[in-house]
Amino acid sequence: MSASRPLILASASPRRRELLATLGVPFEVVTAEVVEHQDPATDPREMVAHNAALKADWVAQWRPEAMVLGADTTVYLEGHALNKPADPAEARAMLRRLSGRTHTVFTGLAFRCAETGLRRDEGVASDVTFKPLDEALIEAYLAAVHTLDKAGGYAIQEHGELIIARQEGSLSNIIGLPLEQTKHILTELGLLG
Repeated sequence: MSASRPLILASASPRRRELLATLGVPFEVVTAEVVEHQDPATDPREMVAHNAALKADWVAQWRPEAMVLGADTTVYLEGHALNKPADPAEARAMLRRLSGRTHTVFTGLAFRCAETGLRRDEGVASDVTFKPLDEALIEAYLAAVHTLDKAGGYAIQEHGELIIARQEGSLSNIIGLPLEQTKHILTELGLLG
């Protein structure tokens, strides 16, 4: 791979854009026009891998010369994926379920380059333990943070001190893009020095 090959982030997530920008590699954003698999009963590793690949494959077919990075993240608790809440009531219900428990955040990464035939997939998992939350704390958190575009109905980087007891593993993974793994792969592929 050459450093002159353009990098495209196949994601509409502003958090992924912000995280990828910290690596200092130039990239553009192209949002894949795909319907993501969201069945909460699906194995979360398979779901995020499938969705990341779906996004990367869609963009790679339109930009075959580019290196495309697709990513997808979900929150997994007691056999169910907690994707983005549909409304404030669902966000509230998710926070109640997460209260006082440990859950896993799974992210799938898919790197594609149609011109070279490159297909590389990785998965990253981190654990997050919530503080016990009462209704007043849930309402205070929902008033402070827009949660509808966030898996699990929360953002660890926004007022996380209100709700998070501890986290293990990659913090950037919990936010939506595991930087350590992303940087490692981009370096291997020659897009980062």
